[in-house]
Amino acid sequence: MSPSSARVSAVGVVGAGAVGQAVCGALVMSGLCGRLLLTSRMSEQTAALAADLDDMRVGLGSPVRPLTCHPTDLMDCEAVVVTLRTGFVNTCRTDIRMGGAAANASAVRALGAGLRGYSGTVLVVTNPVDLMARAFAEVSGCRRVFGIGSNLDSVRYRGALARLLNVTPRAVRGHVIGEHGDGAVVCASSTTVNAQPVPIPLQQVRDELATRPGRIRAGIGRTRSGPAGAVASALRLTLGLSDGVTELSAPWQGGWIGIPLRFTHGRPVACLPALDDSEQRQFAAAHHKLVTAYRALHGHATEAIAVPAQERTP
Repeated sequence: MSPSSARVSAVGVVGAGAVGQAVCGALVMSGLCGRLLLTSRMSEQTAALAADLDDMRVGLGSPVRPLTCHPTDLMDCEAVVVTLRTGFVNTCRTDIRMGGAAANASAVRALGAGLRGYSGTVLVVTNPVDLMARAFAEVSGCRRVFGIGSNLDSVRYRGALARLLNVTPRAVRGHVIGEHGDGAVVCASSTTVNAQPVPIPLQQVRDELATRPGRIRAGIGRTRSGPAGAVASALRLTLGLSDGVTELSAPWQGGWIGIPLRFTHGRPVACLPALDDSEQRQFAAAHHKLVTAYRALHGHATEAIAVPAQERTP
C-alpha cells in the first residue's frame, strides 16, 4: 500500500522538544496522515516547529499538513504520540531511564486526565516508557495505549547483530522484550538469521545495547531519530495501515511490559517467542521490577497535593 493511499485523517503529537521534533519530521515524511496536530506547553516553540515542518511538507510534496492545536483538539485524532518531558536533573548512574519517573508522571497524568475517554491509539515515548504508558492508560481510560521502548531496543538488537555477523538487518529475526532499560531481555534463543538459528555473540550484543544510547546522548544530547523511526513504524501497524509484528509495552499479567504484538487490521495479539530458562527468569524479574516501581510511583502520586506549574501539560 503506497503512502498516498495508506493514510488516516489526523495524528497528534504532544511535546515540541528534540524527540517531538524528530517524530514530527518522520511523520511528515511518512505521509501517513492528512493533518499533524502539534501541542505543547511552549506555544511559541510549537508554532515555530509547525512552520518549519510546513517548509518540509512543501519541499517533499508531502500530504501531511502540520498545525498547532489546543489539547482538546487531540480527541479527534486517530492517534496521539506523547513525547513530553519535564525539567529535572537526572543523577542516576544505573537505571537512567527511571530517573525522571516522578517528574514525568505528573505531566503524563495531567495529559491523561485532559484526554479522559479518548478512543484512539496512544503511543507513549516519554521515559520510563513502561511506567508512563501505564500511567496514561489508567488516568485516561484509553484502551489502546502502547509504549515504544522495546521496539527501539529490538531495532538496535537486529542492527547490532547484523553488523557483527556481516548480514543485512532484514535477515535478522529476533526480539528484545521486558523493560526498556536495564531489565531488557534479549531473546537470543529464538533469534534467526536468514531463517536459520545461529550462535549469538550475546555479550557483545548486550554491551552494544547498553552503551549505544549513552554514546548517542554524549554526541547529540538526546536520542531522537531512533525513537522517531519506532513511532512511525508502530503507527502503521497500530492504525491498521499495514499488518505485522512489533515490540511494544502493553498490559501483561497485572503490569505493563515490552512484548511482541501481532497486528492484523490494527488489532493486537500478544505473540511471545519461546524463552529458555535464563530468558524466562530475566523476563519475570523485569515484570516484577516494573510492577514494584509503578506501585511506588502511584504512592508518590497519591501523596502529591498538586502538579507543579512547570510540569503541567496544556
